[in-house]
Amino acid sequence: MSDRIYRVDMSNLSFEIEDVPEAWQGLGGRGLTSTIVAEEVNPECHPLGPRNKLVFAPGMLSGTGATDSGRCSCGAKSPLTGGIKESNAGGTSAAILARLGVKALIIEGLPEDDSTFYHLHVTRENVEITRVPELVGKNNFEVLDIMAEKVGNKAAVMTIGRAGEMKMLVANISVRDPNGKLRSHGRGGLGAVMGAKKVKCITVEAGPDDEVSISDPGKLKAANKKFMHAILAHPVAGEGLKAFGTAILVNILSEAGGLPTRNFRSGECDFAEQISGERMARLITEREGDTAHGCHRGCVIRCSQTYNDEDGKYVTSGFEYETIWSLGAHMGISDLDMIARIDNVMDDLGVDSIETGITLGLAVDAGILDYGDGEAALRIIQDDLANGTPLGRIIGGGVGNLGRLYGLVRVPVVKNQGITAYEPRAVKGQGITFATNPMGADHTAGYAVATNILGVGGHLDPLGKEGQIELSRNLQISTAAIDSTGMCIFVAFPILDDPECMPALIDMINARFGIELDFSNVMELGKRILRTEREFNLRAGLNSAHDRLPEFMTYETLPPHDVVWDFTPEEIDGFWDF
Repeated sequence: MSDRIYRVDMSNLSFEIEDVPEAWQGLGGRGLTSTIVAEEVNPECHPLGPRNKLVFAPGMLSGTGATDSGRCSCGAKSPLTGGIKESNAGGTSAAILARLGVKALIIEGLPEDDSTFYHLHVTRENVEITRVPELVGKNNFEVLDIMAEKVGNKAAVMTIGRAGEMKMLVANISVRDPNGKLRSHGRGGLGAVMGAKKVKCITVEAGPDDEVSISDPGKLKAANKKFMHAILAHPVAGEGLKAFGTAILVNILSEAGGLPTRNFRSGECDFAEQISGERMARLITEREGDTAHGCHRGCVIRCSQTYNDEDGKYVTSGFEYETIWSLGAHMGISDLDMIARIDNVMDDLGVDSIETGITLGLAVDAGILDYGDGEAALRIIQDDLANGTPLGRIIGGGVGNLGRLYGLVRVPVVKNQGITAYEPRAVKGQGITFATNPMGADHTAGYAVATNILGVGGHLDPLGKEGQIELSRNLQISTAAIDSTGMCIFVAFPILDDPECMPALIDMINARFGIELDFSNVMELGKRILRTEREFNLRAGLNSAHDRLPEFMTYETLPPHDVVWDFTPEEIDGFWDF
């Protein structure tokens, strides 16, 4: 059976299943979510109002068995940035949506009766829409348990916690992973969009005979073998991430002077070793946790892990570098156990650990708490954010809004979204990505750290300006295309270094659909996605003046290299000359 569009209208609690328009046939993942949002959402609409739409789309290769293809994209107009947003996550949703033939799930409108929340259950030929007043006020872990009893452990679950119900701008959408834990559509406040539509959770259930249609299974299998070999043979994707998780970057960035510390006041952290991936791996091993598992089936990179406390009790999983940075170096907490405890609470509440952690670090400048005070940070999340107190609402509004409310100047945002764990003055290719990407300060959109710091795809001096715009541009174009396949961002490492990797990926796409794409077609897709997203933003009121890093970075020198952000507006604007 061919793929179709599943459309849910919350205004009258109905659904339709539609044929895929010709123009959408060759799209998936980010390419499809951004296309649908750009075509169907008024850029000037209120993100939490009835005219915004929430779109889920599996990647082009999701559900096929292709290695590392289990990412699902979610898109909407962001209530945090005011522009277009795509966030992708692992877990089980991409593969099951693809097996059902759901090209995209589009949720639109707002219910007339907003007194309760709803559960959407998606199966072949049907979307069941059920009132679930009993789930109101419950957080993610409890919702997972209830859904496991209601629809079984084989169904995918996407859910919001109390933060999403309260439409906080840090709210995310959490996805059940193969181990029954959580992954997240983290950035941009998409959980608030789902909460505005009064959707508490979505479950997706496929039958034993539901399989993805593949035009040439033999060709896909052969190409996948080459692709997997390239990943496993790569020193970063195949070895480093598996051994130490993404937190392997803590020591690397600190030694390079690119680890933002105490709200971007230094590029090196004096306690980096205490929150490093190496130390985390030692603690996990000592406590009989799991140092390497995948966030979705078919993952061979396995950068995720299970982190236990001193008594061997589960605390968190998917303990990522960016979370450890935001609460660690940025906020001054040197205790990994405390950071893990906070991460666990944020997972349960359904908040973006990056945006929330950056906000807590900025809250030090506002006089709300002190650097290193993990107990205070935990209290603010558990008591204030969880209960929607005035302080909780301020923290739940994100970095930019806290800065405005407290009259702060040193606010690390682009397009109102917090800058993540890479100091742009010292990793200048990454700074160009933060400045220009349509999503706001998003490190995954064009990961220049690969070439600036890790030496993947060559090396470009991270402190110099030369070549950084071209590097970021090429990475953003290729990333937009990769995000459309359902592939993990980390496949970019072997793609940059192994000449056989990208052709194998293209061969898998061709085998899946019976088409004949080449490299130029894939790059053109990436360009088209970026242009589509930028055009939406321009119509939404975000122009070149929003493609800028915070002003303080242009005049404050950053230790230890004493560098500033020194790109002119004209140079930054040249990014879009393609």
